[in-house]
Amino acid sequence: MKLENPEDQIYVLERGNDAVHVMKSIILSGMKEDAFYVLDIGEIVRKYEEWKVKLPRVEPYYAVKCNDSQMVLEVLAALGTGFDCASKGEINKVLSLGVDPSRIIYANPAKPISHIRYASEYGIDTMTFDNEMELQKVKQFHPNAQLVIRIRCDAEVAQCQLGMKFGCDPITEAPRLLRLAKSLGLDVIGVSFHVGSGCGDPPVFGRAIYSARQIFDLGNSLGFHMRVLDLGGGYPGYTGYSMNRIAEIINISLDEYFPVEEGVSIIAEPGRYFVASAFTLATLIHSKRDILGDSESEVPSHTMYYINDGVYGSFNCIIYDHAVCTPIPFNILDSPDDFAYRETLIPSSVWGPTCDGLDKVNDDILLPEMPVGSWLIYRDMGAYTLPVASTFNGYPIPKVHAVIEEHVWMMLKDRLPLTGDHFIKDNSLQSVRNDSWDELPHMLDDYEDIIPYSSYVGEVASTN
Repeated sequence: MKLENPEDQIYVLERGNDAVHVMKSIILSGMKEDAFYVLDIGEIVRKYEEWKVKLPRVEPYYAVKCNDSQMVLEVLAALGTGFDCASKGEINKVLSLGVDPSRIIYANPAKPISHIRYASEYGIDTMTFDNEMELQKVKQFHPNAQLVIRIRCDAEVAQCQLGMKFGCDPITEAPRLLRLAKSLGLDVIGVSFHVGSGCGDPPVFGRAIYSARQIFDLGNSLGFHMRVLDLGGGYPGYTGYSMNRIAEIINISLDEYFPVEEGVSIIAEPGRYFVASAFTLATLIHSKRDILGDSESEVPSHTMYYINDGVYGSFNCIIYDHAVCTPIPFNILDSPDDFAYRETLIPSSVWGPTCDGLDKVNDDILLPEMPVGSWLIYRDMGAYTLPVASTFNGYPIPKVHAVIEEHVWMMLKDRLPLTGDHFIKDNSLQSVRNDSWDELPHMLDDYEDIIPYSSYVGEVASTN
């Protein structure tokens, strides 16, 4: 397997192998020292299939800002999703895949004029608004736009609240804005909302859909043809997440307030739902520092581990997305003898590679003692990580190795914009030290059987 351009191709796995197997192979091959990702394309496909089953009336429009990896966008375009774009750059990236403009919603309520002009030029007609100035700009620079009014309805619990920035009050502001749009001769076609990214309050979707119904009725009474309901984002996507509760509330609310016979198009803007669990990050411990309890002690009271990715790279999600990232020691599974680590957990912290004291990934956690050269694995790293990562202090952004199981490859290989050139069948990396793993537990899923999460990460693991 040649990895000179690992982000250009998807590696088709041999039967019985999976993304975790490839990650082990890369680590044990000794060919990598930089941090790297393994992207499981099949996980994105599974999420799409789950969405279509559990929310059959809702068409997903992927939120590009969450992860604008070319590979992710190509796979989602091949599956047939729409796209939620927030800028001229995102629109251009999606259009370059051959996506029809009708499958794009420009879902930024506050748009630069040059971006509105660009949308008009390239036929991106559906866009959101939540204020008077936006209506005036659209009237001047894209008068044929099909507008969706964004109302505010905040979840009580969300990873990132958005209502303080976007969304008009459905009672005091929305009626005035609809009347202004009518007076300007603009076309308002629907209502959108965003309950907050990573929603932990499923009932909020019911409240928001009810509010949207009131605005629909008002819009229709003013002479608009209201025909689009945008449920926004807020759908978690971490490993093991079940969308059953949110789906149940949405489906019941849609049946009550937007029955099928009305013919309203229902869309949503999931981001992290599709990509969070598809990306797993491997980081190398390149340095460590033992802090002794007192001058006479030979036993460290705390160990500081330094890894080759940090908050200026992939772990920017800690600062900007309020994420809590849980490390999983890879070397604990190198041999059965290493299981003894479970008896020697010590207070630890994990630090990024830069010279900035703010570059801390984990604080006050219990980890086994690990030598320099060991690896820490972080799962659920696909959302709001790579798009914001920088090369501060000269450290590279981790490369992505995309893999796909054979049966998923057979389904996708002829769907544009994917072509045969996207895929490569090569098992040279997959076979490294394969026989040494037969008796080992699954590196990620079974680690809790060796050391329960609660025993070494405390409250950190409870965030999911």
